[in-house]
Parts: sequence; structure tokens; C-alpha cells
Amino acid sequence: MSATFHEDVSSNVLLRMKEGGFDFARVHPIEFYAVFPDRERASAAASNFRGECVNTQIAPRDDGAWDLQVSKVMYATFDGIGDFEQDLENLVEPLGGVLDGWGVTQELSGCAV
Repeated sequence: MSATFHEDVSSNVLLRMKEGGFDFARVHPIEFYAVFPDRERASAAASNFRGECVNTQIAPRDDGAWDLQVSKVMYATFDGIGDFEQDLENLVEPLGGVLDGWGVTQELSGCAV
């Protein structure tokens, strides 16, 4: 996938977040996703992440592949997300993985459940 495509998608998502009132002034856990052909490669990628601001999980998919989720506590900025996504891509591609996007949960205030 081209870098331009990633940039366009991230720009659009960040714009929608801004329009939705997202709080960019504080850090959030941002989830980055990759898909691997097997558990061993997903586990190998996950083992590269350690630290109090990073969490990883792997899980099987219905199609036999494996998902990797890397959650990093950070500011939701275009450059920060792009830099981490590039580092993640450099790590997962040699292991046969492909990036599968990123996301962040927006907290809603004043909503009754």
C-alpha cells in the first residue's frame, strides 16, 4: 500500500475526529493493527514491543490468519501516528505481515447510558 494512501486515510480520520470534538490536548491509547499468516510471526512481531506506554495482543482470525494489535499511549497527531505506523510497517513486513490500519476510541461526555 502506498504511503500516499496511508497519509490520505489518516488525514481524513483525523479531520473527522476534530469535527467530532476529539480531545487532541491529551494522550490516548491508539491501536495499530497488522495481519500475519500464522501465530508464530504475529508473536514474533508482538515480542518487539515492551514498555509502559505500549501493549500488544494477538488473536486468531476466522480465515486462519492472525491479528496483531499494538496499543500505544500517545498524542493523536498526524506525524506521530505516521511515524509509528512506518516503524510498525518496517517491523511487520519482513515477518510476512501487512498493516491493517489504526484507530482510537473517542470518549463521549454527557451521555447517559
